[in-house]
This record gives sequence, C-alpha cells and structure tokens, in this order.
Amino acid sequence: PLATSFEGRHGSVRYWVKAELHRPWLLPVKLKKEFTVFEHIDINTPSLLSPQAGTKEKTLCCWFCTSGPISLSAKIERKGYTPGESIQIFAEIENCSSRVVVPKAAIYQTQAFYAKGKMKEVKQLVANLRGESLSSGKTETWNGKQLKIPPVSPSILDCSIIRVEYSLMIYVDIPGAVDLFLNLPLVIGTIPLHPFGSRTSSVSSQGSMNMNWLGLTLPERLEAPPSYAEVVTEENRQSGHAPVAAFDDFQRALQGPLFAYIQEFRFLPPPLYSEIDPNPDQPTDEIPSCPSR
Repeated sequence: PLATSFEGRHGSVRYWVKAELHRPWLLPVKLKKEFTVFEHIDINTPSLLSPQAGTKEKTLCCWFCTSGPISLSAKIERKGYTPGESIQIFAEIENCSSRVVVPKAAIYQTQAFYAKGKMKEVKQLVANLRGESLSSGKTETWNGKQLKIPPVSPSILDCSIIRVEYSLMIYVDIPGAVDLFLNLPLVIGTIPLHPFGSRTSSVSSQGSMNMNWLGLTLPERLEAPPSYAEVVTEENRQSGHAPVAAFDDFQRALQGPLFAYIQEFRFLPPPLYSEIDPNPDQPTDEIPSCPSR
C-alpha cells in the first residue's frame, strides 16, 4: 500500500501527477498537480480495541535518607483513536514521599527517518493536561479524565523510510528528581469507532456473538399476505377443521374444551352481515320497541 502523505522535519511523503502536451514546432505544455494519499487505519480491529494499562513505582533517595514510594497506575479503554476524539484516562497516583508532586499526562508524536543505514528521531508534544498537586500522604484518582486529540496526521507504520508513532505518557512531576512516567502506545487511525462497536476487545467479541441478527437484511420488496384460499383448502373449510399438520403441536400443547371450540371456527371466513342480522329487510331508522308488560 502507498504510505500516507506526510511532511516531517527530515523528510516527507508527497504525491503528484504530471501531464505534458507536445505540439509540433511549439514548446510543450506541462502541468503538475499534487494530491494527498491516506493509508486507512481502521481502529475497529481487535488489536486496537484492547485496553492499555500499566503500573510504575519510584522510591526517592537523598544520600542516606530514603522516603516512601510514589506509585502510579493508569489505564485507557483502547489503543486506537481518531483525531478529535478524547482519551479517557483512569489513573491512581499515591504520594508516600516527603515532596509535593504533580500528576500530568501528554500525547507525543515520534517521527523516525531512515536513510543509508542511519536513523533520526524527532519527538513532538501534541496535547497535555495537568492534575492537582499532591502533598505527602495524599492520593489522587482520575475517573475518566479526558485528553482531546487535536487534528494530527495518522500513524505511519508500514513505510520503510518514515515512521510516525504516538504514545500517551502519564507521569508524576517530582521536583529535584527524575520524573516517574508510564508510556501507553497509541495508534491514530482514519476510520473512527463504529457506533455499534464496543470499547474493549472482550466486549467486542461478546457483541459480535449476540448481534448476529444485525447482518440479516430485509427483502427489497414487501410481499402481499397469502389469500384465504391458498392457506385453507375447500375440503378443510367445509369440514370446519384445520389440516392435521397445521396444529398437531398446538393440540399437544393446549388441551381442553375451550381450544376445541375455537378450532371449529378457526379456518372459517367471517360471516356476512345478512347472516347475523335478524331483520335484514327492516329499515335502519325503525327501531323495534320492547313490548310493555
């Protein structure tokens, strides 16, 4: 597949089309137009729907003095996202040290350029957020803290000379010491999450089993219901009984005088008005009165 169009610091991926018109005794007419190519990445694949999680811990030491540890655990719902989406971060930061620390999160883009057996790498900040300061003995919990992905180019993973990757870094800013950080890989795709898709691979597999009926299609043209003569033969209609194969299961399931009484009229057409009107010749405006006692 063609690599996605990209403009980087040390290299680029560009596409254009050229056309030339050659005329006798005249200079040729040339035209050049650039166009953009996207290698589509569908984030609905199981590998990109799986949750990403990790845990890190750090103990601060100053000469012979050792303080308590700083622990960090974080999780995101999936690996694949598209620009404009928000990443929900679930994290817990516990500060048992003697210093005041600040939890933070950031999205980084890493560009890698390969040529002549060498590689150059460029890392850029895409988006970030900051949590509340934590004093000694305090704990902070992020229950779905959102970090929005700005408009960025999709990941480039299959090109031999340029590679573009993304990662979510959740870290604890520790004054006077090396930060405690946790890296969770991201893939920025072009095909967004399906509205019926799930957010995790486990839920996605369950949904695929339980929603097979969504694949059924309705007929393009609705058919009219069958006529009465097609369903009940003349012999069954005159005898007033249904065919044996039609209600054997019902006879076994429902037994009793009431059901037998219903069977007698089950396959008969509705009666005409003249069959039930006791006075068919009487005008409708003449209402017979009840005889007095």
